[in-house]
Amino acid sequence: MASCSEEDLSCPVCHDVFQDPVLLSCSHSFCAACLRGWWTQTGTRQCPVCRVSSSFEPAGNLVLKNLCESFRQRRSAAPQQPLCGLHSDPLRLFCLDHQQPACLVCRDSEKHRGHAFRPLDEAARLLRAELLGRLEDGLRTRRLVRDRWAGAAAHVSVQARTTERSIREHFQGLRVLLAEEEEARVGALRKEEELKSSLMKEQVEAVNRDLEALALAEETLGASDASFLLGYKAAAEEVRRCALPEPPPLPPGALIDEAEHLGNLGFSVWSSLKASASPVVLDPNTASADLLLSHGLTGLSCGDPRPLPANPERLKACAVLGSRGFGSGSHCWDVQVGDNAMWELGVWEDSAGGGTDVFSGLWRVGFYRDEFRASPPSQGFTELAVKGRPRTVRVQLDLDAERLTFCDPDADTHIHTFTHTFRGKVFPFFSTVDEAPLRILPVKVSVTAGQTP
Repeated sequence: MASCSEEDLSCPVCHDVFQDPVLLSCSHSFCAACLRGWWTQTGTRQCPVCRVSSSFEPAGNLVLKNLCESFRQRRSAAPQQPLCGLHSDPLRLFCLDHQQPACLVCRDSEKHRGHAFRPLDEAARLLRAELLGRLEDGLRTRRLVRDRWAGAAAHVSVQARTTERSIREHFQGLRVLLAEEEEARVGALRKEEELKSSLMKEQVEAVNRDLEALALAEETLGASDASFLLGYKAAAEEVRRCALPEPPPLPPGALIDEAEHLGNLGFSVWSSLKASASPVVLDPNTASADLLLSHGLTGLSCGDPRPLPANPERLKACAVLGSRGFGSGSHCWDVQVGDNAMWELGVWEDSAGGGTDVFSGLWRVGFYRDEFRASPPSQGFTELAVKGRPRTVRVQLDLDAERLTFCDPDADTHIHTFTHTFRGKVFPFFSTVDEAPLRILPVKVSVTAGQTP
């Protein structure tokens, strides 16, 4: 059945949807109340439309009544079209300049003079598509950020567990060394005790023999005169031998040397362990994904890329920085390059205070395809004439003298020197694309005790 419009279902008298419609003999329909009111007002029983008189009581139009009730239900179920707050007209347009709906009166008003409009449904379709695109981009970006943070959290947990395990292993090794040192020192103490106790035991035994001899001489004093005189000479000799003007003192060093065993015990143990330290410790948070760092963070080699958080400190070119930057003074570290076929050593000047473009502040010397070369920041390489192939390269950074020097400490030969006034923090730089490791060599730590004034 074709749907009827509101105009088709409107009473000719009240111009509203029929209420209790009745049908006249002329086939025109009216609301029952509207028809009675018309007849009362005119005093006739004529049709309000065609003026034909009706002699019969109008019959109810059941079909029309059902159509009207169905129309009302559909209209109440349908969403109400919002009206303009200024003119109470339906909102049929969208103002592109004000980005808001408008009615036909708004379009012609002074407020919207010269503005561009689109039909409401067209504007809604276009803006829905635009908003959907931005929404999808926002969702995709937020999910990526969420995944990055979740990955970083997982990496932090792995870092913490790995670092904790390394700390415990290191301290376990120290405990083993300390236990060995403890046993050695207790053994030395017991050996000294045994030696000095044995010496004192010998002295006590010698004195006891003298006491026995004197006791025998004392017995002769109670004998008869003849017996006394017969033994007098031997008794006098023993008394003379055992006679002492005063008790002799203990010889020097007879007691346990407590100061030797306890004095500066911590320093003594540390010295006996021959402590060494690395002048540079690598920072894993700056290492590129394809670098593998050693257990003690003093060695690096190239390996398969690993999934790592994209933190701003991380480098992207098979490289890693030292964990500590230098701002003044003189610093030196030796790197064992060994058989590594492709390496670069140098420093990175963080003059921007935390930038990520490492090449903009990189001073380096490298070995690549059997050639040595040097490169200051953002410039090409310069080939270097180096005699032989160093197994160890020494990097000497003198910030006060404004020099960065590379040399071979084994052959005592110079490789290259940069002269530059460093402005910011300067971090040691290491890079390799070879599986053969680079290793920062430890230095012996020594402490000299000063003379007490």
